[in-house]
Amino acid sequence: MCTTKAHTHVQFKLTNHPRTSRVHIIVQVPPKIVNISSSVSVNEGSNVTLMCLAIGRPEPTVTWHHVSPSVAAGRRTGPKSQDRGASQASGRDFVEDEYIEITGITKKQAGEYQCTAYNEVSDPDVRKVEVIVNYPPFIPDTKNVGVAVGREGILQCEAAAVPPPDFEWYKEDRRLLNGLHGIQIKSNEDRSVLTFFNVSEEDYGNYTCVAVNKLGISNTSVLLFEVSEPTSSTQIQDRGAVITGNNNASGGMTASLWLLVILFVHFLFKF
Repeated sequence: MCTTKAHTHVQFKLTNHPRTSRVHIIVQVPPKIVNISSSVSVNEGSNVTLMCLAIGRPEPTVTWHHVSPSVAAGRRTGPKSQDRGASQASGRDFVEDEYIEITGITKKQAGEYQCTAYNEVSDPDVRKVEVIVNYPPFIPDTKNVGVAVGREGILQCEAAAVPPPDFEWYKEDRRLLNGLHGIQIKSNEDRSVLTFFNVSEEDYGNYTCVAVNKLGISNTSVLLFEVSEPTSSTQIQDRGAVITGNNNASGGMTASLWLLVILFVHFLFKF
């Protein structure tokens, strides 16, 4: 007796009367992803196509899933069929197709995309692709700060951007440098803090925080103003004005023309 097992059970039995028989054997093959797009870095607004090809028997089903958005997911719409069989990812959690197309990608659509190939034979084959979306700095509303003479004053500036922005601080037309004139500037990937250890009369005034990367520039005005000696250690803060690269302000203050010219020239030479 000779037995062959390939997810179906077939037997050949030898007898005293030889004869010829035909047997159709179906071999089942687990799913395997054989070609997938590489991780990609694109600018916001670009079109992105991801591909995931798989083999197996029965033919595997391929799905795409946005598993780790880098920003809280916004409102999304369903996929649409494309002429060449791709699916439109205007933001659904998953798309059943070998191709996924993202038109006018936004920062909310950045992150990991997972391709899964599965059939009924074994566990699915899973691969992931990282999509990085670059965008210019955006500075949300800042807060003006009131502090008494001789106290410590802290101005903060936050910005979202990919790649992370560089921060600069100005007072009027003068750029401030860390460690000079009793100030400290500490910056990380999304925040810059300007600290006055001993506020004097000369420190009061309007300050400009600038965030810049290779895609653009944004700036905000923050006011350090004088108050009477506070009754608690809490500083007085109110809403400030935000000025973006298109020179729109959310408050009543606007950037001086000379500062915008300086920042524009600085941006051109930096990149």
